[in-house]
Amino acid sequence: MPWLVRDAVRDINRAVARRWQAIDPLLPDPLGMPAGCGAPLVVNTDSGRPMGLGVCVHHHVPPDSLNQTWGAADRFLLTARLPGQDAYPGMDALLCAWRDHLAGIPAARGEDTAAVIAWPSRDITGVRALLRHGLQPLTVIAVRTRPQGPPRPPRQVPGVTIRVAGARDADAVLDLELQLIRYDGHFGGPVWRRDTALLVRQEVMASLERQAMWTWLAERDGRAIGLLVAQPPPEAAWIAGMTCRAPAAYLQTMFVAAQERDTGVGAALVRTLHARLDQVGVVVTLLHHSQVNPLSGPFWNRMGYRPLWTSWEARPVRALR
Repeated sequence: MPWLVRDAVRDINRAVARRWQAIDPLLPDPLGMPAGCGAPLVVNTDSGRPMGLGVCVHHHVPPDSLNQTWGAADRFLLTARLPGQDAYPGMDALLCAWRDHLAGIPAARGEDTAAVIAWPSRDITGVRALLRHGLQPLTVIAVRTRPQGPPRPPRQVPGVTIRVAGARDADAVLDLELQLIRYDGHFGGPVWRRDTALLVRQEVMASLERQAMWTWLAERDGRAIGLLVAQPPPEAAWIAGMTCRAPAAYLQTMFVAAQERDTGVGAALVRTLHARLDQVGVVVTLLHHSQVNPLSGPFWNRMGYRPLWTSWEARPVRALR
């Protein structure tokens, strides 16, 4: 990277760090930019002063990876740094440069593609530019911080048992995981693939054999009606950098069968996890939920979570304007 760009990254990151901390104290300090699929995208004011910097990273997810169920096979992720108090001018110019960059990449021309940018949820001045360029808010990374005071015991739901799942529960866990994927597919996130069920089964079996993973089932009359899977801090390192607090855990899966919703089962599952997290001193918990799912936002807010990052997508890439 040329020295001029390195200096711009340093100065822009310092300005962005100050801006982010003022917007949301749970955001991390911006780090160095990743290696991209092309030269860094630098946008300047009319006077030549940098007002934005971006790097596009191309991730090709192979068909034998479960990760392909969670989005497009070819994902182009933009890391954006916009230092101004009003992000709109820099974001607008940066998205134009990104669109032109993607137009020259053959792998970005297919149907199974997505242009993705994660943007701080409370950084509202960039939103108009994201919408103007055809990006849609699909997924939220929500955050919960450990409350003050002693841990509270989880509430019980009459007639429902919550217990730790083991290897013998693989079929029940698999069924609920697949129901969740089908349900979330209504909101434009997951993509049901030919091998989705097989790959989920393999993941479930491996997860239930790992003592490090936390998996609970909710049962009524011996029938599994709810599922929660969480990753403790050692397993959640892949997402921990999205916040400045540590240690961080990740709530991977939470699903309740349709006929059991609004009965308190979901809240009981989540509070079972929270009791464990608070007991072992986990400071912050992260999770993903659909932005447009009418149940997710209200539920997770009641559970003490709020938006930290929003993932904006244009799928396929050519939908980026």
